[in-house]
Amino acid sequence: MQLTRIALSNFRNYAQLDLEPSPGLNVIVGANAQGKSNLLEAIAMLGTGKSFRTGRESDLIREGIDLAVIGGDARVRAGVVHLGCTLTKSVRGMRKHYTINGQGVRYAKFLGSIKVVTFVPADLQLVVGPPSLRRGFLNMALAQEERGYYRAFVRYQKALQQKSALLRGSIAPDEELLAIYDHALVESGTQVMLMRNHLVAAIGRHAQETHARWTAGRETFAVRYAPNVPFEAPTADSIGSAFAARLREVAPMERARKTTLAGPHRDDVGLWLDGGSLAAYGSQGQQRTAVLALKVAEYNVMKDRSGEAPLLLLDDVLSELDEARAAAFLTAVGGYEQAFVTATHLPAGLPAGAHVYSVVQASVRPEVAC
Repeated sequence: MQLTRIALSNFRNYAQLDLEPSPGLNVIVGANAQGKSNLLEAIAMLGTGKSFRTGRESDLIREGIDLAVIGGDARVRAGVVHLGCTLTKSVRGMRKHYTINGQGVRYAKFLGSIKVVTFVPADLQLVVGPPSLRRGFLNMALAQEERGYYRAFVRYQKALQQKSALLRGSIAPDEELLAIYDHALVESGTQVMLMRNHLVAAIGRHAQETHARWTAGRETFAVRYAPNVPFEAPTADSIGSAFAARLREVAPMERARKTTLAGPHRDDVGLWLDGGSLAAYGSQGQQRTAVLALKVAEYNVMKDRSGEAPLLLLDDVLSELDEARAAAFLTAVGGYEQAFVTATHLPAGLPAGAHVYSVVQASVRPEVAC
């Protein structure tokens, strides 16, 4: 998979941009607040339809403007695809419109048209942050590669909201309606948990191998699925039975506390280093190395499953690596089909074939091809 063109209009600090990235490693160099991260954010939105930096979509439109456009062309296994995302600000709020090859589509169809794996400084919170961040990591990875996952997740969220609203009611909840919602939760939640379990198992294998290679085997990194509803076997029957039994068990507490207490909306992912909690015992450097291994594993799993390499977007990944580690890392990603790395200065040890772009006040120009 290769992004052959990215065009921006009034996105963040970009009034206009029309850029044709190169295959292989693209290194985007510039001082802070010039537009490096904004460019990666726009590329990612062509795959996910959402910002990896903010939930306030009005921030994505250049100040004083009401409409922003992101367009891009990508070469994928099926041919060339033309993607568009338009953001419109009005008194009624924000609206987004998605297109594939000029035709308007719903978000569910746009999602994953091209696949992206991102690393941004905020991803370090995957180790020490709340479980919701790790669930979000799983959700975005699965939603890009498994359309069935996104559908199951949306159904689960809808049933969860309906049940929770019923439990919060001022009168005793309708038991028949609660049973209907529980059935919907089990049906969709089982699919969510089954796919999460398979993904974490695959990511865990790749992450352990990558981490061991980077640390010369001195440390052992492990990634484990920690479902809120434990199950005996990773099968639909086993998970569904365990989930239904757990909902029956917590039913009295749910009525008392007026909220849904069991299900994949409370899942977590365990990150371990040498058998201990990475969050509790890992140094900042160890945590950073582990998150990078996690992201590389996500990339490899997505490539293995789809038969197509995703775009790799790495924002400020080199800032805390020494020169030797940075050079080794760049050499590794230089062999990927297409990767984008931002930096505040030209990194030492760039591999042959790397393409360098400078960014100054939202103006991007090619510099030196190594």
